[in-house]
Amino acid sequence: MNTRKPPAGTGPTPFQAAFHGAFTSALRWPQLDDLWARVRARAGEGWYIYAVGEALPEGPSEAAQVERFIDEMDALLRREHQEAYCGIVYADDLRHPGFIKIYDPNNLGVSCGYSDNPPPPGWLLTLIPPEEVGDGRLNPGGRRRWWQRLLGR
Repeated sequence: MNTRKPPAGTGPTPFQAAFHGAFTSALRWPQLDDLWARVRARAGEGWYIYAVGEALPEGPSEAAQVERFIDEMDALLRREHQEAYCGIVYADDLRHPGFIKIYDPNNLGVSCGYSDNPPPPGWLLTLIPPEEVGDGRLNPGGRRRWWQRLLGR
C-alpha cells in the first residue's frame, strides 16, 4: 500500500503515523451503530471523507455531508456484507474516534488477518487531512458511480 513518503530523515507525516497506527474493529453491528452515533455527535468537527482511489477531498466535509456519508455507508455495508458480524470498519478509538478505515465488502482480501500486502481500505473518515492511499488503481465503475452520486455529481 502506497502513501506519499516524506523526504528522507523527516519521518512519517501525521496522516501516515495515524494510518499505520493501532485500530480496533467494530466487530458487531451494534458496535458499528455506536461508532456512527459518536461520529454523528461530532459531525461538524472537520471530518474528511476520502474514497481511496478517488481524488483527495479539498477540505473537511460539512456536518450534513458526514451524516449522509454515514447513512449511505451503513446501508452499503449492511446490504453487501451479509454476515452476522461487521468486522470491516476499524477506528483508532471506538469511544472517541478520529480516524476510521472502512473496507469494501467486495475487496476484503485479508483485511481481517495478517498479510505483507493487505488491501487498502475503501474509504477513510478522518479528522487529519488525508494523503493518497492505495496502489493507484481506479475503483470499479459501480463504486465510482455510487461515490459520485453520494457527492451529488
